[in-house]
Amino acid sequence: MQMPEGPSIVILREQAAHFIGHDVLEVGGNSSLDLQRMHGLRLADLRSWGKHFILCFPGFALRVHFLLWGSYRIDERRDSPARLRLAFDNGELNFYSSSLKYIEGDLDAAYDWSADVMAATWDPKAARRKLKSHPKTLVCDALLDQDVFAGVGNIIKNEVLHRIRVHPESTIGALSARKLGELVTQARDYSFDFYEWKKAYVLKQHYQVHTKTTCPRDGQRLAFRAHLGTRKRRAFFCERCQKLYR
Repeated sequence: MQMPEGPSIVILREQAAHFIGHDVLEVGGNSSLDLQRMHGLRLADLRSWGKHFILCFPGFALRVHFLLWGSYRIDERRDSPARLRLAFDNGELNFYSSSLKYIEGDLDAAYDWSADVMAATWDPKAARRKLKSHPKTLVCDALLDQDVFAGVGNIIKNEVLHRIRVHPESTIGALSARKLGELVTQARDYSFDFYEWKKAYVLKQHYQVHTKTTCPRDGQRLAFRAHLGTRKRRAFFCERCQKLYR
């Protein structure tokens, strides 16, 4: 399993929505946090920001980050120990191999909601300003910057760059205003395509380059780099139809 990207976290938020307004009856898990702090409290809301899943309680919240190998189960359990288990009167929520952190006080002070590509508050103009302030950044790194594109992960990165015909080693400053606009627009648009395809269980059928060997546009054998950019993430791209801007 790969690191869940923003659309997957939105799907989790929707799947777990029926727990909102219910009291936590049991708490378990092998996290070093004081998990019992949530016992007996009512779940006030569920939110998401990029790759963060956020459980809101009165006065504080719990942030769940799935890292590289994290997963969750609703109303069922894996054989391995859970990092966190929350039982309600209408089911249970289990998290595995995840990072947990308490956030105190107002979530608005902790998160820039305008950076979340899946949110109604997404601000594309702010994204463009942030990108322009780092002209030497490679586009493959820029798309994975959660301060700019919260929720975009490696799959979305690879597919967006192929969709807009940009080589991953292009620099932000070398892109025309039009190409920069396409990058920002498609980071959001592809994320919603991802969301719809994943809900329909057809996501992998729509991959154009990620984990593929041949470009569907021109038949060229795709290039593969195991550790591209400063973030050292896997890259699949076409050297024929994805232009290098430097």
